[in-house]
Amino acid sequence: YQVLARKYRPQFFSELIGQDTIVETLTNAFKLNRIAHAYLLTGIRGIGKTTTARLIARTINCENLESNNFESCNKCDSCKSIYRETNMDVLEMDAASRTGVEDVREIIENVKYKPVSSKYKIFIIDEVHMLSKSAFNALLKTLEEPPPHVVFIMATTDVHKIPSTILSRTQKFDFKPISVNEISKYLKQILDHDKISYEEKGISLIAQKADGGLRDALSLLDQVIAYANEKLNAETV
Repeated sequence: YQVLARKYRPQFFSELIGQDTIVETLTNAFKLNRIAHAYLLTGIRGIGKTTTARLIARTINCENLESNNFESCNKCDSCKSIYRETNMDVLEMDAASRTGVEDVREIIENVKYKPVSSKYKIFIIDEVHMLSKSAFNALLKTLEEPPPHVVFIMATTDVHKIPSTILSRTQKFDFKPISVNEISKYLKQILDHDKISYEEKGISLIAQKADGGLRDALSLLDQVIAYANEKLNAETV
């Protein structure tokens, strides 16, 4: 069994919920070939930051980008390998568990090498605010003068913990909490797709409890389905 949050993770920018301005800005940038060397994605948990980071990586390395109207095709070798997490040019690091300067030096060493099979070498750093002061200092020089084949995509829930010197060298996208209506609408689409009956009021309760985070809403929905035996009325919710 695959939990709903993973089963329904967006595969295209058009599937991202509640972040229309960010999607439009990124898509236009790809059309104009104005790809930044560093992106910073900020906002509360569970609203699509890491998903968007992976979509950016897949899209700018897609072999059929123009013909696919600047969305990743998910069919070429590059898209498939990034999706399977086997692409040597897309490296993910969780700064929550790798906070030190040595971890960042590993990345910096890697930066000077050109991509093996893709257009860009991409470094995704999740929870980047957890990096130590010395790790940020080590990263700074690379962000100031990155090689043209390198893109950094950083995500954080605590943007105020990131040094201003780092902030000024990135394109920052602030993800907004998702509205109760948008969450409700999305949950109903999933339930309709999975042929599970529900009461509007019950779904609305889940959407309110999620507090703006779509992943929280999907986790709650998973629990409620298990408890309610597929009868999602307000009382069981």
